[in-house]
Amino acid sequence: MDGQRPPLVLAISGASGQPLAERALQLLLNAGERVDLVTSRGAMLVWQAELGLRLPVEPDQQEQFWRERTGSTTGQLCCHRWNDQAASIASGSYRTRGMVILPASMGCVGRIASGVATDLLERAADVHLKESRPLVICPRETPWNLIHLRNLTALAEAGARIAPPVPAWYHQPRTLEEMVDFLVVRIFDGLGDDLAPLRRWSGSR
Repeated sequence: MDGQRPPLVLAISGASGQPLAERALQLLLNAGERVDLVTSRGAMLVWQAELGLRLPVEPDQQEQFWRERTGSTTGQLCCHRWNDQAASIASGSYRTRGMVILPASMGCVGRIASGVATDLLERAADVHLKESRPLVICPRETPWNLIHLRNLTALAEAGARIAPPVPAWYHQPRTLEEMVDFLVVRIFDGLGDDLAPLRRWSGSR
């Protein structure tokens, strides 16, 4: 791939927690990464309900939206229509270095665990499982019932990494933005990325 690292797939499903996805995208682009972005139709509705923002459907308009929203001019961004199952990331022959679903709704989790792909996000997740590539799923809903737990267990057994965005306080966050950064950076630690400076646990003092 022209000497560059393969792209990372960032997927946003229709669960609350969109600021986590936005910050992840901003940090990835600022780090010069290549990002394939897919936003589910449910996520678009959540954006509108929680933040009052209308996310464009067309990929080129989405890219412009995200560039303006994140203020990032670096990295490479390729946006995909939510239902385009002919997109590059729908095929196992398209090389990626992994996929992160942030946030992941339990409906999305259940369909992926069942092998059902109703949109591009779910198809791309299925591709990453079948190709044995890193798949990080960040379920945001709580509490989890037995069905949720079984679906997450099935995905873990299939090779996915389950990384719910759970806050911590040992880094002594002073603002909500610092907490968001902690959650995002810890999620991407699992892919070997260090997206932002982070005060990490170094033992009791």
